[in-house]
Amino acid sequence: MSHKKANLFTYDHPTCHNFSANAHEALLDKNLQTQLSRITREGFQQKRFDAIHRLDEGEFDLLRDRAQEIKTDALANLDVYLERFEQNVTAAGGKVHWAASANDAREIILKICQDANAKTVTKGKSMVSEEIGLNQYLEQNGMRPVETDLGEYILQLRDEPPSHIIAPAFHLAKSEVEDVFRRHHGDLDPARDISQPAQLLNEARQVLRGDFISADVGITGANMLVAETGTALIVTNEGNGDLTQSLPPVHIALSSIEKIVPTLEDASTLLRVLARSATGQDVTVYTTFFTGPARPADLDGPKEFHLVLLDNGRSKTLGSEFSEALRCIRCGACMNHCPVFGSVGGHAYGWVYPGPIGSVLTPLMVGIDEAHTLPDASTLCGRCQAVCPVRIPLPELLRRHRVKSFTAGKAGWLTRVGLRLWSFVASRPKLYHAIASFKVRAWKIISGKRGYISYVPFIGGWTNTRDMPSPQGKTFMDLWKQKNK
Repeated sequence: MSHKKANLFTYDHPTCHNFSANAHEALLDKNLQTQLSRITREGFQQKRFDAIHRLDEGEFDLLRDRAQEIKTDALANLDVYLERFEQNVTAAGGKVHWAASANDAREIILKICQDANAKTVTKGKSMVSEEIGLNQYLEQNGMRPVETDLGEYILQLRDEPPSHIIAPAFHLAKSEVEDVFRRHHGDLDPARDISQPAQLLNEARQVLRGDFISADVGITGANMLVAETGTALIVTNEGNGDLTQSLPPVHIALSSIEKIVPTLEDASTLLRVLARSATGQDVTVYTTFFTGPARPADLDGPKEFHLVLLDNGRSKTLGSEFSEALRCIRCGACMNHCPVFGSVGGHAYGWVYPGPIGSVLTPLMVGIDEAHTLPDASTLCGRCQAVCPVRIPLPELLRRHRVKSFTAGKAGWLTRVGLRLWSFVASRPKLYHAIASFKVRAWKIISGKRGYISYVPFIGGWTNTRDMPSPQGKTFMDLWKQKNK
């Protein structure tokens, strides 16, 4: 029986338009709130901080500058590098397939699997495969895709999408994982103890081992594509990626076109910022480079190697005002530091890519009509840009989407009226200062000795969960007048 919530998205049925309701449900989910608190309490933020401070002072910022330059150059010369990459993959014995759309990519992969008479297909973690709905498509065509990343495997059993791009099952407690394992691993001893993470991991390893060995095709993503050598690489912490790409006779790597980098040295530089920004590691446990199929002297590796390059609207974005978003290396740092994501989690965003980067990418991929709510799912505090390893100006890109959404008439009537009223007042300084001064004085009177207000009309969403402190001291304008007497 599926435990998937009714409002969860699928790749072809986004729920971005329902962000407010999704977020409200997430805020009321006590278990989810407990899990989200781990981001700051024991997780990603502190580990990133510690990893950066193990480097010499200022070194990480220099690495970020260089990473930005590498990705900017790669995007500016994307056609050249992609052609060079294809030439080198072909020279190494592999084959490159160009997919303009999600459907093209699915059909290409299906054809490769059918040619291999595939029944079981093992998969490493790949957000691009989520983007094109690959698992569902393979299942519809008589194949059994098996997710081998632990988090993705758990979610496959629960029939729900990832909630985070690097920790897909981050939103689940271990008790929920135990429950799904007991329901799906019915042939194991019902009296077994799987209450601890290590026990859950060992059970997943035991169950998946047979699939690794019997798989006919292995599918992975690619964190980077190296034009210089025709090499693709993946980073993992579980080793499942290595087993997926080396044991089956056919390996398919699925990647979007912007993952290209010019040289192996460039890839090395990006690896130094990727792991530190994502999981707070100096380097991931496994960093795997693969160049073509196995050579005669190799002890293992696939007989066939296919690289599927997906566009899916990216070339159109490349020449637009949102092209800087394509620098993203999928580290998840913007999500880990975003107060909105930290409050509602990834599923509330209603499509494959959540958080600040998702709020930029999703309207480009599924359309502003569906995703017009997402650019507003941000405080524009700037933390996402401050931690981005390739310095994507996410707040500015979100503002550009807001302008497009408003111009397209997607803002609600209350928002439109409010902005017109604010514009009227803000363009008349005397009126603005008079109203601001009245509000500050009224606020102080209402809050009294308590120093805060428990409820403020029209912003109940804020004051339902926190008090609004009253202004302290003099206003800025009063101080300015006093200074310039």
